[in-house]
Amino acid sequence: MTEIEIWTKWESQIVNGLFPLRRFLGRSNHSVVFLTECKAHNLSKAAIKIVPADPALDEGQLSRWQRIAALSHPHLVRILDSGRCKLGGHPFLFVVMEYAEQTLAQILPQRPLTPDEVREMLIPTLGALAYVHRKGLVQGQLKPPNFLVVNDQLKLASDTIRPAGEPATVSAKPSVYDAPESKNGAIDAAGDVWGLGITLVEALTQNPAARLGESSDALTVAVQRALSPNPAARPTVSDLQAQFSPATPAPAPPVPRLPADVKAPSKPSPEPNSSRTRLLVPAIAVGVIILVAIWAGKRPFRSHPNPAPPASSTAQSPSQPVAPAAASQSSATPNPAAAAATVLHQEIPALSRGTRDSIRGQIKVTVLVTVDRSGNVVGETLENQGSSKYFARLGLEAAKKWRFAPADSQDPRQWLLQFEFARSGASGQAVPRTPR
Repeated sequence: MTEIEIWTKWESQIVNGLFPLRRFLGRSNHSVVFLTECKAHNLSKAAIKIVPADPALDEGQLSRWQRIAALSHPHLVRILDSGRCKLGGHPFLFVVMEYAEQTLAQILPQRPLTPDEVREMLIPTLGALAYVHRKGLVQGQLKPPNFLVVNDQLKLASDTIRPAGEPATVSAKPSVYDAPESKNGAIDAAGDVWGLGITLVEALTQNPAARLGESSDALTVAVQRALSPNPAARPTVSDLQAQFSPATPAPAPPVPRLPADVKAPSKPSPEPNSSRTRLLVPAIAVGVIILVAIWAGKRPFRSHPNPAPPASSTAQSPSQPVAPAAASQSSATPNPAAAAATVLHQEIPALSRGTRDSIRGQIKVTVLVTVDRSGNVVGETLENQGSSKYFARLGLEAAKKWRFAPADSQDPRQWLLQFEFARSGASGQAVPRTPR
């Protein structure tokens, strides 16, 4: 019997008469995670982590989870319940948390985050860490599996939070995400900054041990400082917030997502899946997240008055699987000549050099816009977000600024705006939507 088969045998059991084990989601060296529900919070989906009991440590762990459950921050995964239970005649501890759709660890095997996605991922991450550090706590295990996406929002795993300077309760082999000074088992705020720095390196390069090289770019410099062997030389979370947070709050944008045809198991915390990048997330959300609020900032756009629309290409890189195109596109009949005469203004997203270099092949985004009699866009809907929510958001923002020739009819018109993102830059064309 395989290890997976052993854990799946627990499916359908009910923990303490309250939490049915719906589906096995993942495991680590010391815990397993199942999909469950939490009727007390009216949630049809939640995640339950089950940990072997240890008489010497149980009271301390339960006390920590109860304290963490009282924390409230939009970018921390909520702890819903915790306690003791028995499964198969053996004693365990359990903690019930919000269900996460993916982690950064699941995004990065597909592609690295762009520098813009990483900058955006920093905003919610730093906000959550600042909140935790102000309370004398540390996250304790900052690494890609602990950057999660919950309802399209980047959140940090919270079940690992503990008082600063307190040794970890679980013995684990040191990893690249652990600060050099943590070999004594304890971690403080500077250790969290180290873990964040390693995670950002991995988000940019897909390799936590990679070197970013010499650069005056603010992000690169900040990451290099975060990875100083001397804890006192690392920037504090407040330092990083002052450098990267926007002057005014902005709503959290979508995080990077796995392509639609890649099945992503949910990960409530880093350990279970050894793990959906949750970016912010990428996209963060992430964009992860990339993501990061990785989420904020105005995007520079470049305007193109009356350009001839480029021909649409169907090429797609293997590393960017094609998301299923919306059925409504089949009703559109391209007419480049008519579109060129009707479109008065195109708005094409301007991509930074770093963003372009991160693209492999082509990423296609289609936006359905509704145009009023005067030629203004009065509504926009994603028809096909492609393989990246980050670029889908760029397409949506650009679509709002397109302008069309006035029409005699009072009825609104609809157009499909087809954007393509490649290393050479971004392009777009308008195709009239033929009424059904």
